[in-house]
Amino acid sequence: MPSLKLSKMNELIDEFIEFLGTTKKYSKHTQSAYEMDIRDFIRFYENFIGKSVNLSYMSTADTICFRAFLADRQRRGLSHKSTARALSSLRRFYSFLRTKYNIKNEAIDLISSPKIPRKLSKAINPIDVKNMQSAIREIDATEPWIAARDWALVMLLFGCGLRISEALRLTNQDIAGRPEILRIVGKGNKERLIPVLPIVWQAIDKYISLRPFGNQPEDTVFRSVRGLPMSPRMAEKVIENLRNYMQLPDYVTPHALRHTFATALLSNGADLRTLQELLGHSSLSTTQIYTKVNMADISDVYSNAHPRARK
Repeated sequence: MPSLKLSKMNELIDEFIEFLGTTKKYSKHTQSAYEMDIRDFIRFYENFIGKSVNLSYMSTADTICFRAFLADRQRRGLSHKSTARALSSLRRFYSFLRTKYNIKNEAIDLISSPKIPRKLSKAINPIDVKNMQSAIREIDATEPWIAARDWALVMLLFGCGLRISEALRLTNQDIAGRPEILRIVGKGNKERLIPVLPIVWQAIDKYISLRPFGNQPEDTVFRSVRGLPMSPRMAEKVIENLRNYMQLPDYVTPHALRHTFATALLSNGADLRTLQELLGHSSLSTTQIYTKVNMADISDVYSNAHPRARK
């Protein structure tokens, strides 16, 4: 068993974050979220017991301590979703401590996560998606290659149901030869296969033909104005500019394009298991929310159009 001489929490947390990156292959973004959550708990715990926390103290935290931590987050106005993630981060941290340092804490498993209300996302009107192409041309009139890039990105999100991170991770090697099926690496480093429609390839082909740089096989497909890999914030800004230019509702986001892809498939007969595979959901319950959305649409049509719904 490793020595317990590692008493400085900063070193222990750094070791855990390194474990997440090298062993679990978690993204930098996920690693940062875990680190922020754990450091938040350590700060609270030190105030709670009135002394510095070391490795041995981690086993003595009880249910009162953990519930007080959740209450403290609520007082600070943090969302249930954020707090549920923090509790999940702590559980993962304690699992690491148990495996490597034989530090056990049964109290953490007795704490229930806050219930997160599931919001029903809204699909974008297909006409609005279609009109985005001409809007992009007008917004990026002075830079045709940027206009082509933005439309190719929209088509990947809407036409293949990709997450922003998945689209931006694609390299020239991944799309070489215009394969009918793309191999996508999603959350948790899980792979899935996505069919690509010809209209999506048309948008990508045009962008690549105009793109002034980033043409090496290992380069990511989507590039910034300066030739660097496009960041998630840049991609979000593309949709944000479109939303403002076209005066669309606030729910029009990159995720809404993925959501529109999902609801369109479900409305046209796709079963939940197929949809789960295409979206890369680890749990079918995550995919089932789209059935609620679909029923909401049906209910709306019924209440507004069906004779029996009228009083």
